[in-house]
Amino acid sequence: MGRKNQTWVSEFILLGLSNVWETQVSLFVLFLAMYLVAVLGNLLIILLIKLDSRLSTPMYFFLNVLSFVDICYTTSTVPQMLAHFLSACKSIPFHSCVLQLHISLAMGGAEFFLLGAMAYDRYVAVCHPLHYTVIMHGGLCFGLAATCLVAGFMNSLMQSVIIFQLPLCHNVINHFACEMLAVLRLACVDISFNKVMVTISGFLVVILPCFLVLFSYGRIVTAILHIRSAQGRRKAFGTCASHLTVVSMCFGTAIFTYIRPTGGSSAEQEKMVALFYAVVTPMLNPLVYSLRNKDVMSAFQKMLVKLTEIR
Repeated sequence: MGRKNQTWVSEFILLGLSNVWETQVSLFVLFLAMYLVAVLGNLLIILLIKLDSRLSTPMYFFLNVLSFVDICYTTSTVPQMLAHFLSACKSIPFHSCVLQLHISLAMGGAEFFLLGAMAYDRYVAVCHPLHYTVIMHGGLCFGLAATCLVAGFMNSLMQSVIIFQLPLCHNVINHFACEMLAVLRLACVDISFNKVMVTISGFLVVILPCFLVLFSYGRIVTAILHIRSAQGRRKAFGTCASHLTVVSMCFGTAIFTYIRPTGGSSAEQEKMVALFYAVVTPMLNPLVYSLRNKDVMSAFQKMLVKLTEIR
């Protein structure tokens, strides 16, 4: 299609999750509560790690970065979705749509790489405990975290540039946010190349970290099975259970959505999966890591005692 036939849009209309007012009000209350839990929970994790010196370890350094990424990811989409629940005009300016897609893709990609780095950290902790502090030194942890963030932003930049150079036939997005596959459906031209790029991106951002996680936990399980003490095995499994729970949620939803862009999943299914990933996962991460972690709970109780003493 020639450039003279391309359609320029100044804004997009988001169809959202429902057009029934009563349903929208109920969804607003539900997702507002979930968003607040997600943001406050992750902020609490960051605060506890900063205040408690016992949490100054590589595992909690990565958890700190993961909490920051979760806050950025959910904030990139949820506040706008909440505003649209109570608004008759569900529009978003073109440049805001580009920024939203870029930030959400970047944070999502960074999270997958971070989960891979955290799996490697657990592998070193369980399989090489005597050399853990030497291997996972501060420089390596900072370098891994920075690499995860840069890789997420580079992948997002590439996808954003390719997607928003396409000519668009209309500006109505069947989604609650400017999501990659939903925006691609607006194109007037064949998007086979874009689907290939989505698959390649999914392989690099999702499958490769997933392989790293599987390899790390394969070695971890093998090492744990060689521990003679039942108490030792439980302790070793306990250090990995929280991370493995989060990994299962994140990788499962992403593989379902992005690794098979031509797999026949409907727009409604994609919205539900994206909603789970944008709201539920960031909300559950701090709950999983705190409720299943004695060190975090101990730091939380210590902070409450200090607050009580101040009063």
